Amino acid sequence: MSKPLIMGVLNITPDSFSDGGQFTEIEAAFEQAKQLVLDGADILDIGGESTRPGAARVSIGEEISRVVPVIEAVRDLGAQISIDTMNSQTALAALKAGATIINDVSGGKNDPEMFAIAAATNCTLVISHWRGHSDQMDRLNQYEQIGKEVAAELLEQVQLAKAAGVTKLVIDPGLGFAKDADQNWQLLDELDELQKLGLPILIGASRKRFIAARLPGEDTTEARDLATAELMQKLTEKYSLWGLRIHNVRATVARQN
Repeated sequence: MSKPLIMGVLNITPDSFSDGGQFTEIEAAFEQAKQLVLDGADILDIGGESTRPGAARVSIGEEISRVVPVIEAVRDLGAQISIDTMNSQTALAALKAGATIINDVSGGKNDPEMFAIAAATNCTLVISHWRGHSDQMDRLNQYEQIGKEVAAELLEQVQLAKAAGVTKLVIDPGLGFAKDADQNWQLLDELDELQKLGLPILIGASRKRFIAARLPGEDTTEARDLATAELMQKLTEKYSLWGLRIHNVRATVARQN
């Protein structure tokens, strides 16, 4: 089994759940990107719209104005660049600026034109499991067999993407999106259902609420990072994963080596 790619999170937002407002200035974003690469990030995942529970939407123009200058500033740091967006217009602007991966947490459901953009540019498209926007997703967590249902819903979007001509696909179980804490853990126990689809898998669990729910002590960012690193180690021992989406790259890389 080869080691998974490490995708370092770089949120250019004022309201992301763990680092909102820290990297909205280009200089701060550049320094953080440089540190993520030094710590071992293979990919910089740059996003301009928060998807934390209850987050408000931002206009596409605002999203583009946040991410494009940062992509242009960090594109020569030696890492691939991923654009974390649900909007095809933002994705296209980011690809023109230097991104090579689209990370769509809605899996193409928010903007069906995303598949056409990914196909036309021949970029890698990450399709996540998603049932609704952040202001409604906590009400959409009804499952009978979560592993099978998530895999089936991902497959529907994968088939649409392939029909549109997308050839480079990665799937993501969408941890934290329309899933409560117990459901996230159950889904991780049933990742073999996703592996049956025969596609590369990205895991984005870093600092999420379901990890905090099982912390033995105080809920701090450091505690979530250490727990994330331990979880990623256990998952990569059990599954062959394409990538891990991480805030604290150094802590996770240390556990992978």
